[in-house]
Amino acid sequence: MHKPRIVVHTSRQPIRWADMDMLGHVNNTVYFRYFEQTRIEWLYGLKAHDEPFAAAGPVIVNASCTFHEPLVYPGEVEVRMSLGDPGRSSVGSYYEIWMNGRRYAEGAAKIVWVDLASGRSVPLPESVAAPLRALG
Repeated sequence: MHKPRIVVHTSRQPIRWADMDMLGHVNNTVYFRYFEQTRIEWLYGLKAHDEPFAAAGPVIVNASCTFHEPLVYPGEVEVRMSLGDPGRSSVGSYYEIWMNGRRYAEGAAKIVWVDLASGRSVPLPESVAAPLRALG
């Protein structure tokens, strides 16, 4: 049975004219920027705005996107981010891009917390893991 994912953040982002490519739609790489911006907003919501990730922080070890329909300028996308089951040092993040009530894309990225000095994985912070464990 598939466990539910918890929606942790929603971001509204404008489609910029420069996001489009010569084919007249948003370039595929930009979808990953939409995911990234949503993830960064969520991460900074976990920490005080003036406190950087000093000793440990998140890195992405893989990312994917399934494109359902092309996005075009002008518009504003809504990116919904959810998280899956936490592991010791990683968690799956999942994204949906919506506009005008329609889903245009969905994606995923595995987030791993690492010691920034050594590059080795470290346990997930409780601010990330605890709400997810509560669903289990």
